[in-house]
Amino acid sequence: MVILGLGSCKAQEDYYIFTSFREPADEGLYLAYSEDGYRWESLGGPFLPPVAGKSKIMRDPSIAEGPDGTYHMVWTTDWKGGNGFGYASTRDFIHWSEQEFIPVMEHEPEVVNVWAPEIFYDDTTDQFIIIWASTIPHRFEKGEEEEQNNHRMYSTSTRDFKEFSPSQLFLEPGFSVIDAVIVKRGVEDYVLVLKDNTRPNRNLKVAFGKSPLGPWENISPAFSDFLTEGPTVISIDDQWLIFYDSYGAKTYEAVSTPDFQDFHQINEQISLPEGHKHGTIAKVSPALLRSLKSQSKNAKNNE
Repeated sequence: MVILGLGSCKAQEDYYIFTSFREPADEGLYLAYSEDGYRWESLGGPFLPPVAGKSKIMRDPSIAEGPDGTYHMVWTTDWKGGNGFGYASTRDFIHWSEQEFIPVMEHEPEVVNVWAPEIFYDDTTDQFIIIWASTIPHRFEKGEEEEQNNHRMYSTSTRDFKEFSPSQLFLEPGFSVIDAVIVKRGVEDYVLVLKDNTRPNRNLKVAFGKSPLGPWENISPAFSDFLTEGPTVISIDDQWLIFYDSYGAKTYEAVSTPDFQDFHQINEQISLPEGHKHGTIAKVSPALLRSLKSQSKNAKNNE
């Protein structure tokens, strides 16, 4: 069945939702939407005020849709001192499950933080993989960064968000790394987009693997400028678009690539709402987006 697009004569089956937050991250989930994946309009927020974790903040909201149409979201709950992340699920971004705190690093008493959890649905094993950055002082060699800022990536997996596999080291590239996202290109063909968080670099690179759990090899040179982070990736036509926060320049930027080897800046082709911060992109149906736009309109009318 062909579904007509919102206010348009063209037929379109899916639109895009981009999760976000607003500094100082105490209000909760903001959303933007797009018809083409390039130009984004604000749906406002907060759609989910944060209550999980000690600090009651919501940074870096990451979502993935399961095979039953439920969207699962994880987020950073504490800038420092936390040993887990927040979790909630929804089918429409308006009604949410009870928020939970998942203490994935409680077995590490010296852990400094749990940052930017990213959720990925692995359709080959029918499970969700969640990866995040943590610092455990003196666990790994470091460069110029302090022991409290020497991150590695960790992971856990779950099928039901009730039982989780033991947390394990996901990526040890030999340098401080945060903000990694898993991309599936094909059968046994995966890309990991990551931030090299070492002091001289603080930019984005890619690595390659045959499984969403790695091992990850052939880490590339940087494809973004100094002081960039928070990548998210979508596939449109024959291109992969990588959006990221250029926090040094205080802008949101994007590159396109056909193969994760050649990258082309497309900043002039994109637009995002003012204040948009680190989130991820998912597809939604026209009916779901209509509901969200109605909700957003009603919220503005009631202000």
